[in-house]
Amino acid sequence: MEIKLAKQAILTPLIGLVMGWTLFMFAIYSNLFVFPIVDSQGMYVGESQIVKLSTYLYLLGIVAFGLLSLRGQELALHARELAGLEAPLPRAAHRFTNLTVVISLVGGSIYAIGNFLNAFTYFGNDGVNLLVRLFDVYVPIVLATILVIFILLRAFVFRKQNVKEAKKEGLSESEKALGLGYAIPILFTAVAIIFGLVVYDITRTDLQVWVWVVIQVIIALGILLGTRFSSKARSAKAAPPRVRQTLAAGAANLNFVLSIVFGATVSIMSFTFGASAIESLRVWPEYKEPVGDEEYYYDPTWNVSSFEWTWFFESMLPAVVLLLIAAVGIYLFITERNQLATISETKKPAGKKASKPAVAVKKSTTKAKPVAKAAAPKKRKR
Repeated sequence: MEIKLAKQAILTPLIGLVMGWTLFMFAIYSNLFVFPIVDSQGMYVGESQIVKLSTYLYLLGIVAFGLLSLRGQELALHARELAGLEAPLPRAAHRFTNLTVVISLVGGSIYAIGNFLNAFTYFGNDGVNLLVRLFDVYVPIVLATILVIFILLRAFVFRKQNVKEAKKEGLSESEKALGLGYAIPILFTAVAIIFGLVVYDITRTDLQVWVWVVIQVIIALGILLGTRFSSKARSAKAAPPRVRQTLAAGAANLNFVLSIVFGATVSIMSFTFGASAIESLRVWPEYKEPVGDEEYYYDPTWNVSSFEWTWFFESMLPAVVLLLIAAVGIYLFITERNQLATISETKKPAGKKASKPAVAVKKSTTKAKPVAKAAAPKKRKR
């Protein structure tokens, strides 16, 4: 049972990786149909004021990978509770899912910060559509912040207990303080980012020095409050010990690290090749030299090539194959390397337990006979 759970725990984040890659590719493809704003001379002015589909497709990709990584971590924890903390395959599954959870947190943070930075140069000189600005900039940042806080607290603070004998208890004061210590700095940073965007949208000028000072003060307050709650959690009275066992982090061995590095490298190559393949569908117009006194004008808009099987086999299929190699390779590296150790450990205790009773029986029978023979002659002499 625990072996099956461990394999499911490893497989679940890999399914999230494939789903995230697919959504990212659709996001890149949708950007091909977002054309820039140009002036009468064909010079670039800014981006179109529309809610980009790619903004939410990128977010959905991060959500899929993050939530499935979180589910994989829960399965790995359950497998370790059933098999024991030192069981090789569940332990490797737990380490792997912890890594994927951290990657999803980093991805969500980069997404929110990237939207914040792109918001300053997103629109041209014309008036801003506030509704578009709201759903294309503010809402994605808020959603990404909620995602990061949820995964962080669920994965490392408020883990779900799977042990049958564990009582359903409320949160202790230490756990509440620890949760606030994690969440408050992220919330304050998100508030500071949104504050800076609001000031920028109202003034339509670069942020002044004092605005940046206010932003840094908000972030500093968040860190200060987070530190205070973290210190409170450390000094709080410890809650009664629960049935759930404390899971040690441990250090990964060389083969495990190499397998993760291999998977990460091939995954990055898959994303890069896939984006390059989709970008190759963008066909730029040819430049034509002006004739005589003809006024120069260059149309910067592009065309999108239609789907062709030659393009798929030559450009897109290698990226898909690399993604499958990364997913299948990581799964096989972890399961095969730890499954042999699991089988060997399950066989050793059985042999030791079977041999010990046999030795004990022999000792008891051999010691009993001399005692009986020695006692009989003493009674006859008297």
